[in-house]
Amino acid sequence: MEKIRIANARNLIITTGIKLLQRNLVAGSWGNISMRIDKDSYAITPSGRPYELLVEEDVVIVNAKGVKLAGTALPSSELLMHLAIYESFPATNAVIHTHSVYASACAAMHRQIPPLLEDTAQIAGGPIRVAKYAIAGTKELADNAVAALENANAVLLANHGAVSCGNCLDEALTIAEIVEKSAQVFCITSAIGEAFPLPAADVMQLRSFYLDHYRKRQRGE
Repeated sequence: MEKIRIANARNLIITTGIKLLQRNLVAGSWGNISMRIDKDSYAITPSGRPYELLVEEDVVIVNAKGVKLAGTALPSSELLMHLAIYESFPATNAVIHTHSVYASACAAMHRQIPPLLEDTAQIAGGPIRVAKYAIAGTKELADNAVAALENANAVLLANHGAVSCGNCLDEALTIAEIVEKSAQVFCITSAIGEAFPLPAADVMQLRSFYLDHYRKRQRGE
């Protein structure tokens, strides 16, 4: 691995952590962030370190088996989940786990978020599903998250929070924001009265547009 690539990955993770705090998607040291460096190495936030205090050496570098290659701290307790997502979905290059309020409320109720909005349909291709509950940091949780994620970019973790995946950290962060917005709209509409999910055919069309065109435009392609 090139030192420059490692340094860049660490800086991107630190910057993303600050953005998560600023956008109220996490609190303290909860949640976690990772990104793929190359085919056999990943950068991930350390366990129990507040985002605003992170320095480069805190961000842990591991291989695909979870063996620590560099870093002064222990990797996030959710390392198994991150690695399982990368292994199962090779197109994923970044994973963000958040504890945002409305998404966590839906997760606590085991309520999937229906595609009420077009951006929800784009990132999920249907409802944002809920992974079965398992204790944080376990292989069971990792397996449950992968199973519920399927081909979507986001999933809720029962009684826990949300996971957002992208081909870069910027995309994963945007998806985390859309998950929280979608959850908030769902909670508001559920409290007021009946909501009307988008038709299935339109959801499929919106998802295809996102995958084939919109995400490329976001990257400037």
